[in-house]
Amino acid sequence: MASLPRRAKAKVQTAVSKDEFSFFSELSSASEEDDREDSAWEPQKKVPRSLKRPVPKESKPRKAPRVKKNKPQMSDGLGGMTVKEELDDSVAIDDVVLEDRKNKLDTVQTLKTAKRKQKNPTQSPSAQRTKRLKVDEETNKASNFKSENDSTEIPSTSTMWEVACKKEGDEEDYTCDQFPLKKIKTETCPQGQPVRLLPNSKNTVEDVEMNWDIVQVLSERTNIEPWVCANIIRLFNDDNTIPFIIRYRKELINNLDADSLREVQQTLEELRTVAKKVHSTIQKIKKEGKMTECLLKALLNCKTFEELEHVSTPYKTGSKGTKAQRARQLGLEGAARTLLENPGELNLLSYIQPNAKGLSTLKDIETGVQHILADMIAKDRDTLDFVRKSCQNAHICIQSSLTKTSFKKANEKDVDKFILYQNFSCNISSIQHHQVLAINRGENLKILTVKVNIPDRVKDQFCRWCIQNRWRPRSFARPELMEILQNSLTDSFKRLIYPLLCRELRGKLTSDAEKESVMMFGRNLRQLLLTSPVPGRILMGVDPGYKHGCKLAIISPTSQILHTDVVYLHCGQGFREAEKIKRLLLKFNCSTVVIGNGTACRETEAYFADLIMKNYFAPLDVVYCIVSEAGASIYSVSPEANKEMPGLDPNLRSAVSIARRVQDPLAELVKIEPKHIGVGMYQHDVSQTLLKATLDSVVEECVSFVGVDINICSEVLLRHIAGLNANRAKNIIEWREENGPFINREQLKKVKGLGPKSFQQCAGFIRINQDYIRTFCSQHNESAGPIQGVAVTAPAGVEVTNEKQGKKKSKTAVTAVLKPNPLDQTCIHPESYDIAKRFLSFIGETLCEIGKPEMQQKINLFLQKEGIKKIAERLQTAVPTLQIIIDGLSQPESFDFRTDFDKPDFKRSIVCLEDLQVGTVLTGRVENATLFGIFVDIGVGKAGLIPIRNVTQAKLSKTKKRRSLQLGPGEKVEVQVLNIDIPRSRITLDLIRVL
Repeated sequence: MASLPRRAKAKVQTAVSKDEFSFFSELSSASEEDDREDSAWEPQKKVPRSLKRPVPKESKPRKAPRVKKNKPQMSDGLGGMTVKEELDDSVAIDDVVLEDRKNKLDTVQTLKTAKRKQKNPTQSPSAQRTKRLKVDEETNKASNFKSENDSTEIPSTSTMWEVACKKEGDEEDYTCDQFPLKKIKTETCPQGQPVRLLPNSKNTVEDVEMNWDIVQVLSERTNIEPWVCANIIRLFNDDNTIPFIIRYRKELINNLDADSLREVQQTLEELRTVAKKVHSTIQKIKKEGKMTECLLKALLNCKTFEELEHVSTPYKTGSKGTKAQRARQLGLEGAARTLLENPGELNLLSYIQPNAKGLSTLKDIETGVQHILADMIAKDRDTLDFVRKSCQNAHICIQSSLTKTSFKKANEKDVDKFILYQNFSCNISSIQHHQVLAINRGENLKILTVKVNIPDRVKDQFCRWCIQNRWRPRSFARPELMEILQNSLTDSFKRLIYPLLCRELRGKLTSDAEKESVMMFGRNLRQLLLTSPVPGRILMGVDPGYKHGCKLAIISPTSQILHTDVVYLHCGQGFREAEKIKRLLLKFNCSTVVIGNGTACRETEAYFADLIMKNYFAPLDVVYCIVSEAGASIYSVSPEANKEMPGLDPNLRSAVSIARRVQDPLAELVKIEPKHIGVGMYQHDVSQTLLKATLDSVVEECVSFVGVDINICSEVLLRHIAGLNANRAKNIIEWREENGPFINREQLKKVKGLGPKSFQQCAGFIRINQDYIRTFCSQHNESAGPIQGVAVTAPAGVEVTNEKQGKKKSKTAVTAVLKPNPLDQTCIHPESYDIAKRFLSFIGETLCEIGKPEMQQKINLFLQKEGIKKIAERLQTAVPTLQIIIDGLSQPESFDFRTDFDKPDFKRSIVCLEDLQVGTVLTGRVENATLFGIFVDIGVGKAGLIPIRNVTQAKLSKTKKRRSLQLGPGEKVEVQVLNIDIPRSRITLDLIRVL
């Protein structure tokens, strides 16, 4: 985007900085009293319609052609903020106290004038911009005044700014519209204080209205502050991805980690699904003509699927109806209500009809009234809340036992697996997640019978509270009527409430266990994907086998296939095959062997260890390591593998994949379906939709945080970047093949299908290697002259383009700066480039010094002198944003944070299970982590188990931040052997420390 002349730009900055925060100071003082009265702010449930009226009128000035391309860009660090927004935000509240009618007329008149001016192409851009500023200022005044009259709460300036940014955005020359929220957050509210949202904001109003506030319920279920939940909802509504939020919107989510944010997202989706299901149920019941006011209220109060099922089951199509429903059809509902409201006037004898079934005797009438009262009690919200609260303080147990038919029908081995749960009983507050999943699996296999035991004390408290409080008749009731009421309470608890509580308790236990299992799978997957790569080595991958031989594949340091072969090591030809292996290792100068942990792994490992101990491969110093080959066979026959390695036998493809898993684990493992990697627990017993969504999100998080070089990365890796998908990744690769490498991030805007939102989400995670670009430009200049459209000598900020502007907007008409930008190789987002340049001016450095030691020394000295908070205030940005800028400027070129993670263990010898003794201290690597223990590979062919009770906080590393007492795959640990069970091949270990 073309920048203003230096003199004009300086004037604009002076005008804005004069009273930049006057609006916020007056707004803060005006709403100070309201904030004290309503400290625990909640978003409004209902939105005044009048607030939406100015919206279509404000959108008209957007249609002005070719005006926004010449807008002056502010250089004070507000990425994406233009002069219009800066001028708008300085309007004080006192200036908008105008008469309502006059304000409306002035607004309409100015909008019409603006529309006429837009149609005049001869008018200068500066004149059009001045007119538009006045129009927007008038419209902003009118909307502010109208908001004050229609709402008791003053709208948040952060949302007003956000709306203004979105109105200003252009399809061709767009900027990221979220950064102003960050400035509002840090300037007007201290850290940890809520950022109030506009009541009529589309981001806080749910499509489906319920009788409960989604922000409050979300906060209660996730134990996260309401203001953070409100911001998270708004961010997700704006289609922001988790990696983008975690890295570039930290202050809006109070520095939550990815797992916590993913948990909030899952809970939010669950609540929204419940709300949609409720309203679809309401429409069905209304269509059948069975809807009543009480039923509608009960449905809108439902927060879970269990509650909805409890309320809506009697009204499902084809249902024969409940006892209460049949009693209502007989006309006894009036008698039930009279018993509660005015029992003195109730005469049950008047309802007797000798010829009518269900009304022939007094006993039938009493039973019908009892069923109606029981139904009313069981669906009452206050009553259910009281019962649930009583259950929280009660000792509720879940019990399991073997079924009577389990020994006859089930396999004896399957029964032995559940022997621990034969006579199992545990309090629901202390039961472990893996125990819940194991009980559920046994119940599904018809091996176990499960029961929830609620003590009688809960029933007694329930009956006493109902008689004395909620369901007490309003006047004196005769003893026979009180007996009916007492029987109704007993019947309601036993027949309706007790089963509901059991379903809710087991549903919550199962839901929590599934979520924890999925989260554990995600943590293990993240640890595995972020395993430190081993670059610069020639590797030999070995896929072990017996009858069909061991498949070999030798790959170069750049993952290119150098040679593939098959050797038969376990068919009596071991010595002859050793000569072939030695010849291959010497030919390609390969000294590292990677063995898959599948069939024949132990024998293959012993074979190579014996040759290494004999120094058979001299002069090469050969080492080997064992890696997981989970998913390699599935990948070898996939379309991606066929496209990547055409004509190669699928068995040999798996050997290539095994070698590449050591060279670059992330780039190779993303090609495999996450659930096939095999680092989870009970993955087949949990919700497959939740599992896939979580694992895909973890893969996206890992790939995005590591970053990809867009000029050399594969399409498979690129599609996992935040904001991209398979089609966009394909379009990026096609653009790269047609137009050559990307010179800077701005060129991404030319890619088909990559709009403003996608660019905002992915830009910070895409890297452009400056050495590669310089080499490419120099080679191209020597061979074919200057590159078309690339500004090699143009000064920074100058747009270079030879394309004509057509009438129809298209991606090819986008003017972008094609000069290489050193900031494109960092994690700094394009929306923060101006702030980064101003920070560099503070320390007296230039973009050419990024990543050098001198740059890091100057940054450290400047931080020690000024302090990061003070610097952030000077730059008018948030502290987390400034920290990202500091990290991006300090980190060396091609920085990879995975180097801090553990590398695979390379070995030269082998230990057998029979060689172990109790008390032996060994070092091993975590293979898998579960909710009941940690499996550790100690190099004996069988993983040992560290029970979860032996993992304590004192034994974990103090340098690594952990969310729980869990280790992840790949971590190196020191363990002691506690027990060895050779017949069952089980090894029990104790954790000494994490290395």
